[in-house]
Amino acid sequence: QPRLMNLREQFKGDPQKLNRAMMDLYKQEKINPLGGCLPVVVQIPVFIALYWVLLSSVEMRNAPWILWIKDLSVPDPYFILPIIMAVSMFVQTRLNPTPPDPLQAKIMLWMPIIFSVMFFFFPAGLVLYWVVNNILSIAQQWQINQMFIKRPPN
Repeated sequence: QPRLMNLREQFKGDPQKLNRAMMDLYKQEKINPLGGCLPVVVQIPVFIALYWVLLSSVEMRNAPWILWIKDLSVPDPYFILPIIMAVSMFVQTRLNPTPPDPLQAKIMLWMPIIFSVMFFFFPAGLVLYWVVNNILSIAQQWQINQMFIKRPPN
């Protein structure tokens, strides 16, 4: 990140040269800028399939599950799961390293709010899937952070 910040400072007025220099740096360090997107891209088919299963599953209609959730195929009536999802997303963004780009940092700050509003209207089962995924991601990122605290990278 310090090298990226130096490049941003060096090519402040010329975005084309900055992009070229960043791509050269990525190539030199063997970093794929789209590498972080792969886990999300892999989840998209699962997410879409789960969405359609929950919408079309007749067996799940009015089948009580736990506590306030009486039907996983309809939105959470009290919006508890979307709020839990927003909180878990916020915690997840706080555990991840802060992006060097200020615009990207603002986007990461607003994502939990935007997603929670979106998820108010999604089936509770789909929001539950997202919450569990966020909690597992938080545990994974926390473990990675703990490993680097104990043993800093070379």
